[in-house]
Amino acid sequence: MPLPSKKKALVAIEHSILTAVWHMLTDGVSYQDLGGDYFTRLDPERAMRRLTRQANALGFTIRFNPIEAP
Repeated sequence: MPLPSKKKALVAIEHSILTAVWHMLTDGVSYQDLGGDYFTRLDPERAMRRLTRQANALGFTIRFNPIEAP
């Protein structure tokens, strides 16, 4: 029997916490928050594709233009 979505989310969060604790204990390091934009910094092109899909789902088109350095 599959878990309801709230329980799935709870199990996923528990897994993330346990994984972080395991690494902290086995590697002897302290916790370091990667930040809310970690995955955007890690793979900016994937973030742009996600934003494009979200905008398209709302009925918008999107065009990215790089910001010119001053």
